[in-house]
Amino acid sequence: MKIYTKTGDDGTTGLMGGDRVSKDNPRIEAYGTVDELNSILGVVRALAISNKYAYLSMIVQELQVSLFILGSDLATPLEARVGFTIPRIEAPDIKKLEMWIDENVAELSELKQFILPGGTELAAQLHVARTVARRAERLLITLKRTQELGAFDLIYLNRLSDLLFVLARRANQFLGIADIEWDGRKHA
Repeated sequence: MKIYTKTGDDGTTGLMGGDRVSKDNPRIEAYGTVDELNSILGVVRALAISNKYAYLSMIVQELQVSLFILGSDLATPLEARVGFTIPRIEAPDIKKLEMWIDENVAELSELKQFILPGGTELAAQLHVARTVARRAERLLITLKRTQELGAFDLIYLNRLSDLLFVLARRANQFLGIADIEWDGRKHA
C-alpha cells in the first residue's frame, strides 16, 4: 500500500463511507486535533518510559487507544455507518477517567490557587496535552452545532483534560518538583 494517494492534492480528504470534504471542514479539524493530542501523548509516554514511570505510561497508552476510537468515530459521519461497526466512547470510558483522577488527586496536596504550567519536562508536556484536549473539546462543540456526535465525546474530552492536569501535577510530584502557584494579587 502506498503512503501517498494524491487524492488530497486538491485540498479535500475522504471520510469513512466515501464522502470527500475540504481539509478545513469542522469534522476534519476536530479529529485532526484529536490526532494531534494523541501524538503529544506519544511524547508523554516516551518521557514516562524513560523516567521509569510504568503507572503513568500504562494510563497514557490506554488514553491513546481511546483517542483512536474517538478519532475513528469522528471520521465516520452517522449517515455513513451503514455496513460499518465503529466503536464509540461510552460511559465506562468516562468512569475510568474519573477513577484515575480520583486516585491521583488523593496523592496530591490540596490545590488552593491556580498553578503555572511546567515543572518537569514530563509535566510540561502533559500541560500541552491538556490544552490541546481543551481545543479539541471546543472544536467538537462547533461541530455539534451542525452534526450529531457520540453522546459521550464532549464529556470524555472534558474529563480527559482534567486528568491530564492532575497527571501533570503528579509528574512533578514524582520528581519532588513543587507546583508554582500563580498569585494574581502580585500582578493586579
